[in-house]
Amino acid sequence: MNRKEAAALLGHCSAFDNRQPSEAAAIAWASALHDVPFDDDSRAAVASYYTTAPQDPNQRLWILPHHVRTLRSKIRSARLENFQYEPLPDETPAEYLARYRGQVQAIASGRVAAPSGRLALEGGPSREFLAELEARGWAGNRTVPESDDTVEAELLESVRRSGPLGFECPACKAAIGRPCKTPGGNDRQPMGKPRTKPHTARLRAAAGEAEATAKERAEQEWRIREMSARHLAREADDAPDAPDAEIVDEEAAS
Repeated sequence: MNRKEAAALLGHCSAFDNRQPSEAAAIAWASALHDVPFDDDSRAAVASYYTTAPQDPNQRLWILPHHVRTLRSKIRSARLENFQYEPLPDETPAEYLARYRGQVQAIASGRVAAPSGRLALEGGPSREFLAELEARGWAGNRTVPESDDTVEAELLESVRRSGPLGFECPACKAAIGRPCKTPGGNDRQPMGKPRTKPHTARLRAAAGEAEATAKERAEQEWRIREMSARHLAREADDAPDAPDAEIVDEEAAS
């Protein structure tokens, strides 16, 4: 783009933003767009810039040379979206490069109509390929489940971890894969500090044992208290007797 063409492009911009083109502006734009031709795509890039509203409603749109370059490149690239080179038999590398560049330039510039559809693979897989898939566990086309609950159950079963973390904790309600929590919390750990060992109820669930009833839990708590009381009583019996306090007669001592 030379100075005269840049001036014409600035005149096109002034129709959108009411700028006042000058000789200095034309020279500057020609320098910034020296490798960009003044064509319909350059004018379309200006129109595309002023088609989109600014993020700030109070902001004034003001196109610059780099906007023209970027938007013009996007316009030309969009025409090549479905392009695929069709080689000739026995063509040399030089012939391939020349024909490929020629086709790209013709479609990108709009001189040749861009492909209207995407190429699709034709035919189905061979019997040998299907046999290889079935040998590796492929069960054929799957049917769509009736509800999302089935999918959720299948996913939950597939990601279930082994051990206690593979079950939700009945005590602290820790989710699958998450460690058990201690009661209370703080600013850093509002849900409670993670426990190094899972709760007993979670261990029983992982082992497949039924959850204890309220009566069984009360009996277990009573046994623990009885054991603690017997232990404390045994420690008290084994403790050495304290010496009797000596009574001192203050008058005799004086």
